[in-house]
Amino acid sequence: MTKAISQEQINDYRKDTAQRPGTAVIRRTVTKNGIYASAQDAQTIIDNTPIFSIDLATGKVANQKQSGRCWMFAALNTMRHEVKDLFKFPDGFELSQNYTFFWDKFEKANYFYENIIKTADQALSSRKVSFLLQTPQQDGGQWDMIVALIEKYGVVPQSVYPEAQASSASRELNSTLNLKLRKDAVTLRDLINGGATSTEVTSAKENMLQEIYRFLSLTLGEPPVAFDFEYRDDEKEYHLDQNLTPQSFYDKYIGWDLGEYVSIINAPTADKPYNHTYSVEMLGNVIGGREVKHLNVEIETFKELAIKQLSAGQSVWFGVDMGPQTERDNGLMATGVHREDELFDIDFSMTKAQRLDYGESLMTHAMVLTGVDLVDGKPTKWKVENSWGDKIGNKGYFTMSDDWMSEYCYQVVIKKEFLPTNLVEAYNEKPTELQPWDPMGALA
Repeated sequence: MTKAISQEQINDYRKDTAQRPGTAVIRRTVTKNGIYASAQDAQTIIDNTPIFSIDLATGKVANQKQSGRCWMFAALNTMRHEVKDLFKFPDGFELSQNYTFFWDKFEKANYFYENIIKTADQALSSRKVSFLLQTPQQDGGQWDMIVALIEKYGVVPQSVYPEAQASSASRELNSTLNLKLRKDAVTLRDLINGGATSTEVTSAKENMLQEIYRFLSLTLGEPPVAFDFEYRDDEKEYHLDQNLTPQSFYDKYIGWDLGEYVSIINAPTADKPYNHTYSVEMLGNVIGGREVKHLNVEIETFKELAIKQLSAGQSVWFGVDMGPQTERDNGLMATGVHREDELFDIDFSMTKAQRLDYGESLMTHAMVLTGVDLVDGKPTKWKVENSWGDKIGNKGYFTMSDDWMSEYCYQVVIKKEFLPTNLVEAYNEKPTELQPWDPMGALA
C-alpha cells in the first residue's frame, strides 16, 4: 500500500533534527566544508604513515590523465618495474599506453559487432541488447583483456608511439566511436532481420571495421609495424636496437609468459563459492583471445598471495573500488578516514557482499601494489603506485590500510608459482559463466 509523506511527518522530522545535540554546529561545518572534509578523522591519517617493511623501488609514477586506461597503465607498469633495472632504462621510461589503447579500441569494435550479430534476434528492449547499446565500448578493461592484446599485438616503447590528444583526454574519441558503433548496430540488425545472407553481413562488418581503423589511425596515429629503439640508459650509455617489431620487442625486453599470470578475486557473495572460477558473458575485447577468468578466494588467502609475490620482489596488479574512504591529497585509502556515521548519527554500514549485491560497490580502478608493512607477519598497510601523476598523493603513491583492502579490493593478479597446488587445480577448472552485468565484470 502506497502512502505519501504528510506535512505532519515533515514537522516531526524537522523537530527531531533540531533537538539533536550539535545540530547547528554540524550544519554550519558541513554546509561550509562539505561532507568528507567535515567527517575526516586526522588520527586515521596519522595511523597510516607511508612506511613499509617491504618496499619495492619502482621509480616515477605514470599519468593516465583524462582517460580511463588505469588497467593498461597498471599492467604496463608492472612489466616496466621488472625490466627497468635489468636494461638500466632511465627513470622516465614507459611502455606505450597509446599503442595498447589503439588496438583495444579496434578489437572492442569487432567484439561489439559480434555480440550485436549474436543478439540480432532479440528485441531492443531485451536486457542483453540494452546492456550492449548502453555503452558499446569504453576505456576500461580487465587484466585478461590486456593479456589478449599483448599476446596478439606485442608492445612498444612510448618513445616510438607517444601519447595523442585523444588518448590523454578520451571523451571526444569515445563519444564519436560509440556514435558509430550504435549506427552500425542499426545496420547489422536491419540486415540480419531483413534476411541478409551471412556473406552480406560479414561484408558489411568488414567495411565497418575498415572505417573504425581509419578513424583510430587518424585520431591516435598509425601504429608501428617495425621500428628502431634508441635510448640512453641511466648511466648515460647510448643504445640502438634496430628492426624490431612490437612482438620481438616484447619477447626481448619483457619476455613474460603471460599464461602464468592469473586473476584472483575476492567476492564474498552467495552466488560465487570460494575456490571456483568464473567468467562473464559478453566480457572481453579480442575475439579468439584470452577469456576473462577469475578464481574466487577468501580474503586472507587473497592477501597471502599478494604478500608472496611482493616478497619475491615483483609488484602486483590489483583492482579496487576507488571511491569510498579515500583521501586524494593525502594519498590514503583507509576505513575510518571519513566518519560520516558519527557526523550524521546515521548507520551507513554494509558488508562487502551486500555492497556488491545491491549495487553500492564494484571494481572501478586498477593500480599496482609495490609494498606492504608486515607486523608479526601480518599486513597492516600496503603501498600503492597509482597512475594519476606525481601531484596527487605522496608523489603519486598511496597508502592503503589493510582493513580498506578487505572491504574494497576485489582483484589481484598473481603468478601461478605463488599459488598452492589446490588453487592451481581450481583455476584450471571450467568456469561458471556470470551474467554480463555481474559486478565481477566491471571494467577498471
